[in-house]
Amino acid sequence: MSIICPTVTASTPHEYREQVERLTPFAKRIHLDFMDGLFTANKSIELSKVWLPHEHKIECDLHLMYMRPDLYLNEIKHIKPSLVIVHAESQGRFMQFADRLHYLKIKIGVALLPQTPVKLIASALPDIDHVLIFSGDLGHFGGKANLALLKKAAELKLLKPDLEIGWDGGINEHNVAHLVKRGVDVLNVGGAIQRSEDPSQAYATLEAIAEMIQ
Repeated sequence: MSIICPTVTASTPHEYREQVERLTPFAKRIHLDFMDGLFTANKSIELSKVWLPHEHKIECDLHLMYMRPDLYLNEIKHIKPSLVIVHAESQGRFMQFADRLHYLKIKIGVALLPQTPVKLIASALPDIDHVLIFSGDLGHFGGKANLALLKKAAELKLLKPDLEIGWDGGINEHNVAHLVKRGVDVLNVGGAIQRSEDPSQAYATLEAIAEMIQ
């Protein structure tokens, strides 16, 4: 079953806390964006300053838009997320990093920028738990959902039918049903929830649409 997963993208600790606390009353799973200022033009708060709302029993995913995500294993261990997503376009020792995360009982995901083909990660799919199809604006809310990228979801499901597929970028009430129908399992929603006058209602609306077609 597909799930609506609200996104947190913050540049300061205060903004981070504000966004997380906005979601905790209703979200079941949240997607936390972090940028290093190298892989991305902008920079988020440091991983060392991150806390998770574990008391609310919310599943938390870390999306590391980092040039060398494998250098931050100690910080990740301290945070204890459910899933860590790194970019196929980043650098570092991916397989060793994935093995270490799995040893820590943390799932590993890989994000694909629009220009990156599925074939780049095909050989590593046996060790990958989640693939994020990225159609957004790196490090920012907003962006446009390029639905042509859904062909990647079909390719991935053929290669690994039980693979969890995520989508990041431009999700709203007008396209969420189409994304679910085309195989997206995790719908990471940023601005449509965080910038809404009523985030809880925006979430409920998207969730209701997704549930109707499953």
